[in-house]
Amino acid sequence: MALVESAQGSPFKEEHVPFQEPPPVVTTPADPWPRPYYFDDGLRKVAPYHFTYNTYCKQRWRGRELLDIFASEFRDRPLEYYKDAIERGAVTVNGKSVPTHHIVKNGDVVSHTLHRHEPPVTARPISIVHEDDDMIVINKPTGVPVHPAGRYNYNSVVEIMRAERGHQWNPLPCNRLDRLTSGVMFIAKHPKAAEKLSFQIEGRTVRKEYIARVKGEFPNGEVVCDMPILQISPKLGLNRVRANGKAARTVFKKLAYYPPISESTDKTLQNLGFEPNKEGYSIVRCLPVTGRTHQLRVHLQHLGHPIGNDPIYCNQRVWGSSLGANDADAARDSDEDIITRLSRMGKSEVADAVAYHDEMVDEYNKKKAEKMSGELCEVCQTPLYTDPGEQELCLWLHSLRYEDAGGSWSYLSPLPEWALPPKGQDGPREVGGMEDLVQAVKEENPEIA
Repeated sequence: MALVESAQGSPFKEEHVPFQEPPPVVTTPADPWPRPYYFDDGLRKVAPYHFTYNTYCKQRWRGRELLDIFASEFRDRPLEYYKDAIERGAVTVNGKSVPTHHIVKNGDVVSHTLHRHEPPVTARPISIVHEDDDMIVINKPTGVPVHPAGRYNYNSVVEIMRAERGHQWNPLPCNRLDRLTSGVMFIAKHPKAAEKLSFQIEGRTVRKEYIARVKGEFPNGEVVCDMPILQISPKLGLNRVRANGKAARTVFKKLAYYPPISESTDKTLQNLGFEPNKEGYSIVRCLPVTGRTHQLRVHLQHLGHPIGNDPIYCNQRVWGSSLGANDADAARDSDEDIITRLSRMGKSEVADAVAYHDEMVDEYNKKKAEKMSGELCEVCQTPLYTDPGEQELCLWLHSLRYEDAGGSWSYLSPLPEWALPPKGQDGPREVGGMEDLVQAVKEENPEIA
């Protein structure tokens, strides 16, 4: 029964309308609140939940069959899954169930409801370095992506902060850190504050300092690396030093050096494909003058001191015994060889080392049989994975400090645990100012300091 309007000026009257069962998709919640977080064994986990993706028809989809679109565009699940999902109404067009051969047209909205399983992240909190009416400066934990992407949604900085401050609160990240990188990040409270800081960062009036834990004893003094960087595989997000790459410059300075670690820990790293730790490790301050993708990781590798637990740039199974040091001309290995070996990681090599690398996660999840628990979800029959290990949640690279070049503000985070002196050894527990690093930049190239 429904109320319908009669002639003008007349009251509403009742009209009997046959009841129609709603499509199954609407029984599925699309935005659970509060967020289904729970904590277990040092990890923040998200209880599996149903989620509906809504996507407008893309130009390349027009005139194509629905199943063909899913088979070619959404390959994280087998074709049989998508065929079944369409047939049982979990995939709809404009809110209605359609056959697998349905032709998608311009303006159509394709919806896909699935039982979503997110990977765990660290349970460490997002700590606050500074907060005022415009901005929150946070110390981002390692292993947590900034934005929802790929398999991550509620396990992201944006959604964790929203869960803590209210459903209507809209955090606006002003700088980006890779998922495995920790440290200083800026979260604006309103668009004007985000625009102001973004303008400063783009105008290169903001200085950034990182801290890294690298293989071997790093040289003394300020070390300037100005080798150009080229992306050799957009699919894998892989970069190398190349003469025909984009200009890049980084200033490094050793903060501390510590002799080799214990034999048992050394063997663990070797089993993951990392270079044996025969030379100890160094804590290095890094001032990126330019902002190329993976710039610090690539420059440190080229200098012969890669980040010690870097799953990509410090892996002998990918780069060989030289680890790509001083290999600007690819004398030992072609780019194709490197790409092939890197693509093979997670399929036939030691998978733990690259399981959650940002640029490889989609491809890796299709192959990583060795990470499957052997169990299936009781609700959706999705294969379940084991929890990530520590090596999959941490990269020894930390955004230590951001400061205005004019001196109006500066924010410094504490040194991460892996940068502190080992038990029983002396070493620095804090870092001084950036004046020495900035001076090294000015001496080399005053116009960009």
